[in-house]
Amino acid sequence: MDDFNGGDPPVEKIGQENWDKFDFSPDPHTPRKASLLSAPGSLQTPQRSNSFPTVHRFTVHNGDSNTLLNGGEAPKRRVSGYSTTSTEKGKDRKHSNQSANGYGSPKYRKESTMTNDSLPTSSSTYGLVSSSENKDKRLIPKQGSESLQREQWGRKLEFLLSVIGFAVDLGNVWRFPYICFRNGGGAFLIPYFLMMAFGGIPLFYLELILGQYHRSGCISIWGKICPIFKGVGYAICLMAIYVSSYYNTVIGWAVYYLYSSFASELPWATCNHSWTDSRCLDKINAAAHNQTWTNNTQSPAQQFFDRHVLEVYKSTGLGDLGPPRWQIVLCLFVVYFILYFCLWKGVRSSGKVVWVTATFPYIVLFILLIRGAMLPGASIGIRYYLNPQWHLLAKPTVWLEAATQVFFSLGPGFGTLIALSSYNRFDNNCYRDAFITSVVNCLTSFMAGFVVFSVLGYMAHLLNKTDIEEVTTPGVGLLFVVYGQALTTFSGSVFFSIIFFLMIITLGLDSSFGGLEAVITGFSDEYPETIGKHREKFVLGLLSVSFLLALATTTQGGVYLMTLLEVYATGPAIMTVVLLESISVTWFYGINRLCEDVKAMLGFGPGIFWRVCWTVISPLFLSFMIVMSFIFTSDLQYGDYIFPSWSMGVGLAITLSSITIVPVYALYKFIFEPGSPQQRCFSLLRPEVGGQAQPRESLAMTSVPA
Repeated sequence: MDDFNGGDPPVEKIGQENWDKFDFSPDPHTPRKASLLSAPGSLQTPQRSNSFPTVHRFTVHNGDSNTLLNGGEAPKRRVSGYSTTSTEKGKDRKHSNQSANGYGSPKYRKESTMTNDSLPTSSSTYGLVSSSENKDKRLIPKQGSESLQREQWGRKLEFLLSVIGFAVDLGNVWRFPYICFRNGGGAFLIPYFLMMAFGGIPLFYLELILGQYHRSGCISIWGKICPIFKGVGYAICLMAIYVSSYYNTVIGWAVYYLYSSFASELPWATCNHSWTDSRCLDKINAAAHNQTWTNNTQSPAQQFFDRHVLEVYKSTGLGDLGPPRWQIVLCLFVVYFILYFCLWKGVRSSGKVVWVTATFPYIVLFILLIRGAMLPGASIGIRYYLNPQWHLLAKPTVWLEAATQVFFSLGPGFGTLIALSSYNRFDNNCYRDAFITSVVNCLTSFMAGFVVFSVLGYMAHLLNKTDIEEVTTPGVGLLFVVYGQALTTFSGSVFFSIIFFLMIITLGLDSSFGGLEAVITGFSDEYPETIGKHREKFVLGLLSVSFLLALATTTQGGVYLMTLLEVYATGPAIMTVVLLESISVTWFYGINRLCEDVKAMLGFGPGIFWRVCWTVISPLFLSFMIVMSFIFTSDLQYGDYIFPSWSMGVGLAITLSSITIVPVYALYKFIFEPGSPQQRCFSLLRPEVGGQAQPRESLAMTSVPA
């Protein structure tokens, strides 16, 4: 290649093994169009001349991009003066700051943001995507180089099942029906669907776009969007670890209930057990004989949960957790054992598991729906569930509950949607996926309400109650206590108990897959050499750390710690993170650039509705949730136990431990970034090249002051 350099400045060589990244048409008179998956415009590859293209001041070694600076003017990680002019032995060479496509200017130099991820999976050539609005140009190289390879879902349906499985979790079964009933019944559906349309779905769709286009986890993706916000990715990972430390314990409870269901009679059906005390009374049997009971009386299902599964009565509060329950520790170990063998091989393993974990809950829900509709009193419960109370819509807390339910149901901000969509094909229709999964999530929550309240109506009928609120309870107690007690009255109670708690386990595992996959993908993409190549070991280490942290929630007072984590580990923290994500993507990365990304993938850009939602409505939606959550905060309580005042300080410390990562990382990057303060700000607010993640190979070329 030395013969082609002529008298020009030194040209860095590109290894022969990397030339398959640049695909030139063999016929110099017939340039062929790039197969850029319905990207707009006429995309053509440069005509081939009698020599290799000259690539100024750019080297590729094993898929890594090394940057050479022009006098130190640009930040060190940017590639300056990338040119793909096709010349013959130095004839008509252009200056290195002006590209062959005519976009150069004497006052500006071109910077090429190189990525390895933003690629169509089926392109055989490369093409230049040009935006008339923001002068953003992307060059999509040929597929075929090993560095362009990324694991993909085996089938499209595996991705949909994984996303649906993550979004549809335990909260859909117990939280939505209870909140809907408490906040106006059928009237609650108005704020719920409004929040879904203007807040939930746009944020859900946004994360699918980001993951699919940039093909990176929740950490390294920020280098391709806005590097100064990379702390958001680390904050997401920390919150995911917090969530796994208590969420998997709930699955462990379900495992214990499943084990206990394999008996001739369900153990929580009667009071004839060693763990019961004098307050235990079979209220259903007592009601049948016209007996009364006091407020201190507890059902056998309540005592089984409190005194046998949790042994919470042995703890005096949050400051006295006590020792772990070895039975729950064993069940928790079973949960983590299953998680490891579902996650260790990536989407190749988890993609197969979701065929069971994502579909089985729907089979059970339909069975329970049919069974519940046949129960006496079911219509009473359904009527309470849907009866609209229009006056409650004037209460701001109802709108806050609707926004919170939508947000935590769809799950933006947890990094899972970015991670799962990063394994999609470049041309996958994520627009359609966002609608499918959102609608399925809504319908599942709505259907779960019929399943739960048909049984609650049945329980009210058995207990001779006219008010459904007297037989229901908030939180997971609705599943393990109220529904557990109802199961004891079914004909074939053992069978229904087994399938019910299998459903709870599969619902929980799906969501746990997603949360942990966000951490695994995030760190694997950010540190490909040290973690990405040793995924199995990293998964083992991550799950071991999560298991050790979760041991605290298996103690006798562990339910108090779980309540604290559920409120403070996510809550305002995750909402703040998503607010920063929305602002950084639409305001710093740019709404026009984002729309061009969508157009490159799908062949059409987002309409005005999506633009307005992403830039204005979604940030207002999140800001409303954050402010209202602080205004209407209340003292924590579990049963009769009221949390001490110092617990709020502990909760705020947990919240700040994740949020503060964002400004701390931004300050760290600003201090150690080379260049003047102005150059640092400019550099950290624009997509970067390389970093710990794989080097960029799609060229987002923008004009930058020299």
